[in-house]
Amino acid sequence: MTQTSDNVTWLTQEAYNQLKAELEYLSGPARQEISLKIAAAREEGDLRENGGYHAAKEEQGKQELRVRQLTQLLENAKVGEAPSANGVVAPGMVVTIAFDGDEDDTLEFLLASREYASSDIETYSPQSPLGDGVNGKKIGEDAEYELPNGRTATVKILDAKPYQG
Repeated sequence: MTQTSDNVTWLTQEAYNQLKAELEYLSGPARQEISLKIAAAREEGDLRENGGYHAAKEEQGKQELRVRQLTQLLENAKVGEAPSANGVVAPGMVVTIAFDGDEDDTLEFLLASREYASSDIETYSPQSPLGDGVNGKKIGEDAEYELPNGRTATVKILDAKPYQG
């Protein structure tokens, strides 16, 4: 899991390996694939009206941006242990909260960097208002965070356990 502070990103070994594999794919085979798409589109003729060419170039730009992001992230990464199951909310944990003391109105989410976001569970960054509010709190404690309208909301920490991915 990840937590970013002062340009250092903390990752479990598993997360580091996953991001490194993505970088290796994007830097190698994916670059070759996009180059072939661009070359094929060039051969179709006039580039000004060639939708395939422009789409491939746009895809290449997005891919290169992701390569730069991953490179920077991994250069500043520190590999550490997954959080312990001690009931204290920390990055890399699945957190269950109740809104405004209503234990029926709950939300379960992964507290982690967007780099580790999963389609399996909603992810909140430790730097988000909610993530910052719950980080470091214990099960049973209340946490406050600021809403977009400037008001403050209170949630109760119901559970915090390491993400098993």
